[in-house]
Amino acid sequence: MAYNLGHPQGNRGGEMDRVLLLEASATRRRAVRSLLAPKGYDITEVNDYAQALEVLRRQGETVSALRGIVLGWPEFADNLADELFALLRREEFEHLAVLLLADSSDAGAVNWMMKRPSTALLLWSDYSECADALTKLLAPAAQLQNLDLGGQSHLRILFVDDSATVRMAFRRLLMKQGYVVETANDVEDGWAKAQATTFDIAIVDYFMPGDPGPVLVRRLKDDPRTAGVLTAVITGTYSDRVINESLAAGALECLFKSEARELFLARLGSLARTVQDRQSVDAERRRLQSILSSVGDGVYGVDARGVIQFVNPAALDMLGYDRTEELIGRSAHELFHYAFEDGTPTTTASCFLSQAYAQGSQVPGWQSVFWTRGRPMPVECTVYPLNLDGHREGSVVAFRDISSRRMLEEELRWQASHDALTKLKNRAWFETQLEQEVARLKRTDQVSILLFMDLDRFKYINDTAGHTAGDQLLVEMSRRLSARLRGSDHLARMGGDEYAVILRNISIDRANAVADDFRRAIVGSPFVYGGKSYRVGVSIGVAVLDQDTPSRTEAMANADIALHLAKSHGRNQVHVFAEDAEQRTLMDLELGWSARLEEALRLDQFVLCFQPILPLRQIDCDSLPEQHGALWTRHLRRNQQQRVFYEALIRLRNPDGSLVAPSAFLPAAERFSLIGEIDRWVIRNALKALRETAPYEPPVGISINLSAQSIGQPELARFITDRLVEYNIDPRAVAFEITETGALNNLDAARNLITELRGFGCRFALDDFGVGFSSFTHLKHLDVDMLKIDGSFTQGLLTDPVDLAVITAITSIAHSIGKITVAEYVDRPEILRALRNCGVDYAQGFYVGRPKAGLRAAGGQLEIVAGNDAATG
Repeated sequence: MAYNLGHPQGNRGGEMDRVLLLEASATRRRAVRSLLAPKGYDITEVNDYAQALEVLRRQGETVSALRGIVLGWPEFADNLADELFALLRREEFEHLAVLLLADSSDAGAVNWMMKRPSTALLLWSDYSECADALTKLLAPAAQLQNLDLGGQSHLRILFVDDSATVRMAFRRLLMKQGYVVETANDVEDGWAKAQATTFDIAIVDYFMPGDPGPVLVRRLKDDPRTAGVLTAVITGTYSDRVINESLAAGALECLFKSEARELFLARLGSLARTVQDRQSVDAERRRLQSILSSVGDGVYGVDARGVIQFVNPAALDMLGYDRTEELIGRSAHELFHYAFEDGTPTTTASCFLSQAYAQGSQVPGWQSVFWTRGRPMPVECTVYPLNLDGHREGSVVAFRDISSRRMLEEELRWQASHDALTKLKNRAWFETQLEQEVARLKRTDQVSILLFMDLDRFKYINDTAGHTAGDQLLVEMSRRLSARLRGSDHLARMGGDEYAVILRNISIDRANAVADDFRRAIVGSPFVYGGKSYRVGVSIGVAVLDQDTPSRTEAMANADIALHLAKSHGRNQVHVFAEDAEQRTLMDLELGWSARLEEALRLDQFVLCFQPILPLRQIDCDSLPEQHGALWTRHLRRNQQQRVFYEALIRLRNPDGSLVAPSAFLPAAERFSLIGEIDRWVIRNALKALRETAPYEPPVGISINLSAQSIGQPELARFITDRLVEYNIDPRAVAFEITETGALNNLDAARNLITELRGFGCRFALDDFGVGFSSFTHLKHLDVDMLKIDGSFTQGLLTDPVDLAVITAITSIAHSIGKITVAEYVDRPEILRALRNCGVDYAQGFYVGRPKAGLRAAGGQLEIVAGNDAATG
């Protein structure tokens, strides 16, 4: 069945270009369609060769309306595919542009492409370029369609002779050569037709009743309307008088009726080439004039003295003039580049542009200011020396107003160093300042201190009072901290509810007291929002900076350790880093993790483990096995056709082959901003593993975790989409898990990511659901498909009636709004049975199946590779 997906705007003056899209994979069809549709293509979509053949073999109007075909090259030989490719080689289909998409540079695809016109090959890994590639393929075809097949594109000849026989013979000869010919029987008839119709060449017989041929030649030459016609006199007799009189009248050639046709045509061909050369020159002149008039950049020309010779409309508009006469013949320097941006005048001798005109220099991308009616306009201009026949005639200058770009650059520079919410400096800027401070202290005996601060009750307020309250809290706390700064101090928001401060020239014995002043600034008065007061605390870690501080990284690690110790000792207090054995060990461990994770990414030392997710509706809870994993094995055996889902969980492989749980290294990965790269490793390898299961039963789906840092990366959705297309994965087989906290810290980014990928077919789960005070409120802002109930409720399900009530309530509300629930930490059959009674849809945990390394297809059935169990999720 073919699906026609039209779009309102077309490619050719409102007429849509109709394209046939043939690809077996729904994922790849969807991806290609999403690129072609916005370009205005009218897409007819089919998924097999039989449908494509049916479309091509339809009667008249359907085939003629088709402009191009985008098709995936078959992975295996196929009779219908061979028939389709043979059909496209036939003459009646050669006008169609064909874009092949293949997984590799297949020799068969390359060979077929080389033998067929209007054909191109693109790899699936570069599928995002298919719209541009198709547009380029269709461009030549569009140009061919614009040609007038009636001959109007050929030269037009007026043949004048009094003999009907001669007129007929030469008309037939000339038309065979592709000329468009009209005849006349005498001078008056020829003159009337020359006035009525445009001709390129006139061939006039010398001897005719009435006026001779040179009379018409002279008329054509003297009249402005026909002066462009090239003329030749034709005669049956060679005569010097005839030749001289004809040339004197303005004829460019004398032709003879008696000469060989080949010689006649050769001499006429010389005239034709002259016409074509002149037409090319005229066309180029018109094209350049059109470009000059329509180009968006300002363009003007000057001589070596800087006097303006020409100017285009865009330049007039940007410089604030109405007429070219106001500029032509005047000095460009005196009119608009006579001063610097601050208004300081320049002389011609000191003006860079004036010197470029004088010296004939080529200047690319020069930024300056042009003065427009007393106002400076920032411009970027390029100066091209103008040389004609080896002589320097002046310069051509193209310029554009970069006021908007200047403003954008300033905005981007601000964004690169500031936090958008609090308007404080950001982490990247702060790290640069810390690097400079460490370097400065090595040259002095001064001491500075570094503070790392973390608000203690931010999550509580954010969950109970809402996201807006959380934002307002961060703004208010930023204001309080800023009020404590001296002119030499530096404050930045490091992310989330974390801040950092560099305080210069603070003695070591005052470090604790100074840091406590910042703490008191936070806790001194409550945060008021919505008529309620909230007490806010702050934990502060202090690191001393002096000549012995080895690096920025170590200084930050010291402050981070001190911060964690302040929090572990009860929060809302200050802890100064001390060089004792316990803290040094902790610091070395953190730095060691950073180096180890970078090496693991570089050397591919991570491992994916997969834990099954069991649908509870299909489970008979009256006969549950006691053995862990036995229920999942039974489920696989009984459900060979239904898709089975696993959660992909990352592990780090030790040199001895054992696996390290993520809880040991992911906190360090987040702290050292490596979590985004790790997430991409997981996505790439999980989808690659999913592709390898495609030939086997049952079909497999995978759930992938995304960190808060990754959610905030704007290019993540495109990265995921590209991998789905590259590995040819059905998006419905992929779900992404995001935590409540991670989503709320990046709410807009999370919404955009969910919207884009759900539109592509992927699904989303909200992980650790229920731990926040306002979890259900978040469902209004996050359009997820699944709720993964936090494991703490599952673990207390059998003994705590509150946990039972929470799980029942979550499930009931989830079902009422069309979402499904998943319970984690299911470690015994009694919990699974209780979850089923609560209405929970899916279960996951050691009882269902432990995470194990690698997916493998064996004996036609998907299995989890036996190996190292990962004891934690």
